[in-house]
Parts: sequence; C-alpha cells; structure tokens
Amino acid sequence: MNPSVFPKFAQSKVDVVRKGFKHYYVLNAEDSLGHGQPQYSGFMYVGTDAGNISRLASVHEYGSVWATCGDAQSNLLRASDQARSVLPEFIVCESSMKVREIRRLREALYSNPLLRCIPLLVDGTALSPADLKTIKLVGRPDEIISLKGMTEQEFQGKIRFLRSFKANVAVRKAPEIEEYRAVNTDLGLMFKRAFDIFVAGIALLLLSPLMALIALAVYIESGGPVFYVAKRAGRGYKVFDFYKFRTMVVDADKKLRDLAHQNQYSANGSGPVFFKVSNDPRITRVGSLLRNTSLDELPQLFNVLKGDMSLVGNRPLPLYEAENLTTDDYAARFMAPAGITGLWQIKKRGTKDMSVEERISIDIDYANKCSFSTDLWIMAKTPTALLQKENV
Repeated sequence: MNPSVFPKFAQSKVDVVRKGFKHYYVLNAEDSLGHGQPQYSGFMYVGTDAGNISRLASVHEYGSVWATCGDAQSNLLRASDQARSVLPEFIVCESSMKVREIRRLREALYSNPLLRCIPLLVDGTALSPADLKTIKLVGRPDEIISLKGMTEQEFQGKIRFLRSFKANVAVRKAPEIEEYRAVNTDLGLMFKRAFDIFVAGIALLLLSPLMALIALAVYIESGGPVFYVAKRAGRGYKVFDFYKFRTMVVDADKKLRDLAHQNQYSANGSGPVFFKVSNDPRITRVGSLLRNTSLDELPQLFNVLKGDMSLVGNRPLPLYEAENLTTDDYAARFMAPAGITGLWQIKKRGTKDMSVEERISIDIDYANKCSFSTDLWIMAKTPTALLQKENV
C-alpha cells in the first residue's frame, strides 16, 4: 500500500490518489524535504479509521497512512536508509492491529538510531482494561492514548514531551537497569549506603518517643492497625513492603475506585497514571496533620535500614502505577533507588498543576544525575518542602 500524505503546498507538486473515503496526496520522490539528513515532519497513522486520520490531517502539514504495522515498518526502514527522506514526528497505531505486530514495529524503531526518537502511540479508545494491559505489557508502545477524547492542546503537549524525552534518550542511550546496577557499584554508592544506615539508625533512636506518641494517636482516633503496609516497586522494579503511619480510614484502598474521577493526575483513562486526590475524604484528622508535616513517612526509616530504600531517591510506586511504566523510556525512573525524599518533593510537592509527564520527567532527571552531592543538596532543601500548601 502506498503512503497517503497531506502536504500544504501547491497540488502541482504532488500526485493525487483516491483512497475511498477521502482524497490523499502522495509526495513525489523529488519532493523529499531532506538535504543530506532525514527531516522529521508530520505524522504516520497505522490503520483505517477515517475520523482519526482526518483529525490528524487537520493540524499537521504532512501525514502518511498505512494499512498494517508491517507496511509502516517497511516504509520507515526504507526511508531511514535514504540520504534525503522525510520521517514522521510520531506514529499513531490503531489498537485493532495485532499486539505482537505493534511490538515488532516498536522494536524496529528502537533498533535504528534515526527512528529511535519517534514516539509510538496506540489509540486505545474504547478498549477494555484487560486489552489495555495486554497492549502495555506485550505491545509496549511509548504511550496509549484516547485520540477522540483528547483536545488538540493535550495531544500536542503529549507529543512534545515524548519527542523531547526520546530525543534525549536517543542521544545518551540510557542503560538497561541490570547494566546500570552492575556499573554503579563504586565507592560513591557504597558511601551512600553507609550514610543511609548511619543517619537512619541515629534518627530512629532520637525519634522513637515521638513515633510512639504518633502510633498512640492513630490508634485512639480510628482503631485498627497503626502502620500502613503495602507492596511498592522500587529500584529495578524490586517489590518490597513499604511502611507508613496510617493516615486514612481502615480499608481506604477499597474505596479507591469511587474517587477515580477526582484523580489529580488524570490522563483520560490511558497511559501511565499516578493517583492523588485533593482533600481526600479518606484521610483522618490525625492523618491530615501527619501528612502536612510528613511525619507519616518516619517508619520508612526501617525500609532504609533493610536496604529497600535510600534517604534520597524516587518515590516507590504502588504496583498498579508501576505496571504502567514498563516501557524502556519510563523504566529509566526505576534506575534510581527508592527514597524517602527526592527531587520531585522539593520541586513540586503540594502543587495541583503537576502533569504525569512532568512528574516522570523529574524522576528520570534524578535517575540520570543522582550522586552523593546531589543527595546532600536535596536533603538540605527538604525541610522547607515539608509543610505542604495543599491537602493532597
């Protein structure tokens, strides 16, 4: 199948072909925009949804449409071998494609240095949760979106983030997690671990009377367990038991679905999603005080002593959040150790205007730059971030 392109220039420079439901335009070979190096312009769509194609064509200068992932892959590989070629800025694939074909297309992109920076998105409109999970884990696109449910501004913002992030990854080629762990067992990391053990041990000794009073207050107000223990994913997706003082009513996790519409990190039901609710009704009065002063985090000092966490790192995520961040790009945030405090806390804690992409970007930035000196700087900044402005 030949590509279909939407150039906004004189029709005398193009061949006009009929594709059934709309006229599309095909660039002649001599109309390639490249001058010795590939140029990135417009979109590539894999599928036949006329509404989606028209929606993309209305806002992008160029666009090619292919019936299958195999057709798209062949065209991309052929174009990347040419000295003068136009490559898409992003690719949107219909979810009706076979999942393993989507995976093969993704692998072809990642194996080519000229294609590695092109985001691969899947339109997951109307997919069931089970189908979404299959595409995430097997197809492994960069993002799953609901194209019909997004505004042009939201879509363009997502594309800008993915393009910028993947361009940086393509340049520095982030190492695999196991490779990262193997090459970073140097003196600096050993010193960081020794520092964690020393500080956490001293802190637990000094703060034990306060922790006993907090435990008593939690029990008197709402009964039930004093500690909240849950599975979290830390460095290298290692799953461990995560400790906090309980700040919510008993069985608060069972009420999560009822509050989904208030999620501060809403992403239209698709793609990686964190969960946080402003003025969460599940939080108790004692819990609100503990959260606003970050005293609920004190039991994580035990996690530090056990080696599950560090004093500074990226926050360990609930498993339902971590499973949405398994692509090579998003997995970069898991190269850093899990931490009690981190770069995100001192930059954006307590703000309402945090997007999913921005939080992931901050986490990845720390993973790429983490060092003992950076940790000391973050710890020095942490006290001023302890008192939140928003009840979240």
